[in-house]
Amino acid sequence: MPRKARIDAPGALHHIIVRGVERRKIFKDDQDRYDFLSRLGDILEQSQTACYAWALMPNHFHLLLRTGAYPVATIMRRLLTGHAIGYNRRHGKHGHLFQNRYKSILCQEDAYLLELVRYIHLNPLRAGLVDTISKLKQYKWCGHGVILNRSHHRWQDRDFVLRWFGEREGEAKKAYREYVKAGIAFGSRPELTGGGLIRSMGGWSVVKAMRSNGTREKSDERILGGSEFVSKIIQQADDKIRHQLPASDLKTTINEVIATHCTKVGVKPELLLTGSRRPPLPSRSDPR
Repeated sequence: MPRKARIDAPGALHHIIVRGVERRKIFKDDQDRYDFLSRLGDILEQSQTACYAWALMPNHFHLLLRTGAYPVATIMRRLLTGHAIGYNRRHGKHGHLFQNRYKSILCQEDAYLLELVRYIHLNPLRAGLVDTISKLKQYKWCGHGVILNRSHHRWQDRDFVLRWFGEREGEAKKAYREYVKAGIAFGSRPELTGGGLIRSMGGWSVVKAMRSNGTREKSDERILGGSEFVSKIIQQADDKIRHQLPASDLKTTINEVIATHCTKVGVKPELLLTGSRRPPLPSRSDPR
């Protein structure tokens, strides 16, 4: 099955997930991590790309980005190629470091931005890299401490995130801490990274309820959002991406186009589907 093209647009919010090939480590030591963050910061500033959350894990990493002057594919190509070359040179390695296909999910901002900030920043705690929420703010390889002003990276837009929690920084940081702490109970949150319909509709329980009611919703594995958001993004996508919709959606669209044009010229749609070799149909201006 051919791969689907990535969906992107200036100002789009993306949750990026990159894994090592065969889930191998992509950071062997702190120098690897420092080099990666230095390269990431340079690329984000040069491309005018905002970063709201990030977390480096032993064999993968997460980024929450808003694209600016360059598409996300360009940003990731520079980042991954540069890190792989530097990593292989430092450790005397050869070959691929990352999986061939990283995951890029275009996200509905109002509904999911804060959920994703929390989900990404809780990754080190869920993985056992830190054992308490209080130690998470000291963890150097995650953006949680940056938002709480315990560490600093000029390329992470902490102010944008804090404004969602309050006008004064002290109050906003307190509200943010409580929000992140409350997310521990939610676990791994597969609905934020899993299959299209489950993710887009907000969880498996919602999908089951829809199915029992006979309800169908448009979904796409590249998009995190409600049905209306998914439909809007797909409609705005270029022809190459639009042609990658599920076959059932394409059939519906084709039938709608046929019906519309047949109505305009006064021809029954069934005539076009018969495969008949009868002479051409008369035009509307033909007096016959």
